[in-house]
Amino acid sequence: MQYNTSRELMAIKEYGRGVHDMVKFLLTIEDREVRQRNAEAVIEVMAILSPHMKAIEDYQHKLWDHLFLIADYQLDVDSPYPKPVKEVKQSRPEPLPYPKTKIRWNHFGKKFEDLFNRAMEEQDEEKRQGFINVLALYMKVAYNNWHKENIQDDMIKDELAQMSKGKLIYDPTIKFTDVVSTSIEGLIIPVEKFKKNFNGNFRNNNANRNFRNNAPNNPMGNKKKFKFKKKNL
Repeated sequence: MQYNTSRELMAIKEYGRGVHDMVKFLLTIEDREVRQRNAEAVIEVMAILSPHMKAIEDYQHKLWDHLFLIADYQLDVDSPYPKPVKEVKQSRPEPLPYPKTKIRWNHFGKKFEDLFNRAMEEQDEEKRQGFINVLALYMKVAYNNWHKENIQDDMIKDELAQMSKGKLIYDPTIKFTDVVSTSIEGLIIPVEKFKKNFNGNFRNNNANRNFRNNAPNNPMGNKKKFKFKKKNL
């Protein structure tokens, strides 16, 4: 008995050992016309074995590329598509440069830092206040996602002042829409869309919490009504 561990490794395992043996046989055919007809027959077999390939645009092109790959690019047949080059196919792309910039506040993210820098550079007082309100609301959303609880405006005010060394002072009495809609509308996202998503997330979170707490079959919720029954031993 011959085990797979002693056999030659398959270039594309999805087609199975039979297709690889047929392709290997193609390399031994000397008559070019016979080799061409057999290569086209192997393509039909590959299409039958991989019906999901038909969902891909121009899947025949990929089948021919796979045929040459299995033959180690040594098969001399006429293809309806440009023949792949081994060096090009096996070449590795250049590694992408990894960003080396350090984020000062990882829990807020890079976009928060960019917006914070713009607020520090802004000279117009009205636009600066708009930036401050956006930053404060962003911080509230971040704290809600991390701690699952609302945070007081005084804490946001103190932290933002500490981060900016007293240059950005958050005033909770100024409404978000009054400043943002007139100063930086369209800078990040439209105000109404932001409010809708912001309020919608809170409504969805509250709805999920209420469902968990009130679900009759949820042992983690409705702790007052759920009781374990003691069994008599």
